[in-house]
Amino acid sequence: MGFGLTSGVITTLGVIIGLHSGTVSRLAVLVGIIVVAIADAFSDAMGIHVSEEAEHEHTSKELWEAALFTFMSKMVIALSFVIPVALLDLHAAILASLAWGLFLITIFSFFMARSQKEKPYKVIAEHVAVTLLVILIAHYLGDLIHETFSTWNFVHLKISPFARRIF
Repeated sequence: MGFGLTSGVITTLGVIIGLHSGTVSRLAVLVGIIVVAIADAFSDAMGIHVSEEAEHEHTSKELWEAALFTFMSKMVIALSFVIPVALLDLHAAILASLAWGLFLITIFSFFMARSQKEKPYKVIAEHVAVTLLVILIAHYLGDLIHETFSTWNFVHLKISPFARRIF
């Protein structure tokens, strides 16, 4: 569950913050959350399956159980971020998503540290710092992409109407 939870939170927060900074569009943020919930969950599940399969230490059943558990935990965690985005105005939803994600990372880190007999504050600080770094990078990358591409004139380019709507 640890991998699915941390990966789900960090990836989803990165997508939410990056898309919000780049588009300020509730629809774009919702689509991003749902796409990452499904595509990244499948990708991570397959990665876990292949990684453990390469160890030659697990039964086929164990491999598929690990993959299924990774998929489900990552997807459920990522989809939990749909709730604030769907129910709140976008600014409040971003703040609620940040609070929810940091809460999940903090709680998971606390229990993981306790189970490994480590000092919780060190583990929490490390995991929250990585999460905040991803959030900052996603925010500024979204701003940069918006500033770079929002001024492009696509009228003279031969692109599909669908692609033109994106920009």
